[in-house]
Amino acid sequence: VQLQASGGGLVQAGDSLRLSCAPSGRTFVDYGMAWFRQAPGNVREFVAAISWNGAVIYYSDSVKGRFTISRDTAKNTVTLQMNSLKPEDTAVYYCAADRRGLATTSSATYTLWGQGTQVTVSS
Repeated sequence: VQLQASGGGLVQAGDSLRLSCAPSGRTFVDYGMAWFRQAPGNVREFVAAISWNGAVIYYSDSVKGRFTISRDTAKNTVTLQMNSLKPEDTAVYYCAADRRGLATTSSATYTLWGQGTQVTVSS
């Protein structure tokens, strides 16, 4: 079972990107899902999370109002729409899954992780 993150790239400040996370090997409709990011020299930080049914969503203060997390049960994917990107959003973005189905902000609760996708925002 793996999580496949995609959609990263190099953009300019103010642009948008759409990241997707798709699991392989099983359906993740009953898992809570989240995005974290890690910039060089920094610890991995929480970005956004969504519960198994989409009823609970959390965002970090740094992305609130600019990023939107959503899930498509039929396609078995989780998406992070990133608008108004800033240079400080530059990082490797990781998707993660919580088998309890919860949306949490702690990386310790997520048991499955994707390989990461690079997002670079130039000024």
